This record gives sequence, structure tokens and C-alpha cells, in this order.
Amino acid sequence: MRTIGLLGGMSWESTTLYYQRLNLAVQAKFGAPHQPTLLLHSFDFAQIRALQEANKWDDAGQMLAQAALGLERAGAEAILICANTMHKVAPAVEAAISTPLIHLADVTAQTLRKHGITQAGLLGTRFVLEHDFYRDRLINGGVQPILPHTALVPEIDR
Repeated sequence: MRTIGLLGGMSWESTTLYYQRLNLAVQAKFGAPHQPTLLLHSFDFAQIRALQEANKWDDAGQMLAQAALGLERAGAEAILICANTMHKVAPAVEAAISTPLIHLADVTAQTLRKHGITQAGLLGTRFVLEHDFYRDRLINGGVQPILPHTALVPEIDR
């Protein structure tokens, strides 16, 4: 079993879900008492949120890249960003590490295609809905995202 590095804390609630689902998946495959070997770097979301709001994505990318590099040095054999929005900086993370980054949009597209789904509704933060970083990966994976009307984005983001 590979050691997975988690970039979490964006928010702690989402990180908890990733931790739980990874553990459940390993137990489903290998049985109890098996659990995955995980390394976690948890950010103070206030710092990340401030960078998002200030449109300082390069700075956010450097923060995540440095943390991913630390996880890699600690033994992570793959990295997972535990938040859809922060996949906006996935290229900076990928450039900093030699281990693979498990991109959530790619995994989502693969899973949808496996079940014969080629169109799916996309909900998320305004960054996910207004920028193309996530939906382009879905499209490249063979899934056409269906977006909500732009007038609804502020309420969905809230």
C-alpha cells in the first residue's frame, strides 16, 4: 500500500471527509483492521482564504507546493489536495514534486465515465464555477460539466 500525502485544512471539514473515505476504501478492499498510511499537512484556512480573496493564486500555489514537497520528503508516494477549489494551483504543486498528484477532477471524470455518465452537474465555490481549471479537466476526461446559471453562483458559493 502506498503512502498518501494529504494537503488539508481547506477546510478541516472537507479534510475529515477525505480521511474518512480513504480509511473506508482501504477497509473495504483489505478488511479491518487495515487503514491507509497517510501524511497530513493541515493549513490554517484563514491564510488560504485571504489569498483566494486577494486573487493571489501564485502565493497560494507556492504554499501548497512547499507543503507537498515536505510531504514527499516525509515519504508520501502520491499527493492529494483535499479541496476542489485549491486544484486551481495544482500545476504549481505538480511542478514542485516528483510524486504523482491525484487530481480530483481526473478521478471524478474517470469514475463518471466508468458508470457511463458523460454529463454531470457541477457545483462548487465561485472559483470552481467561474474559472476553467476544474471543468477543463472534466472535459478532457470525457465528461461535459453542466453549470448553474451565473446569477446563482453567489448563493451557491455562500
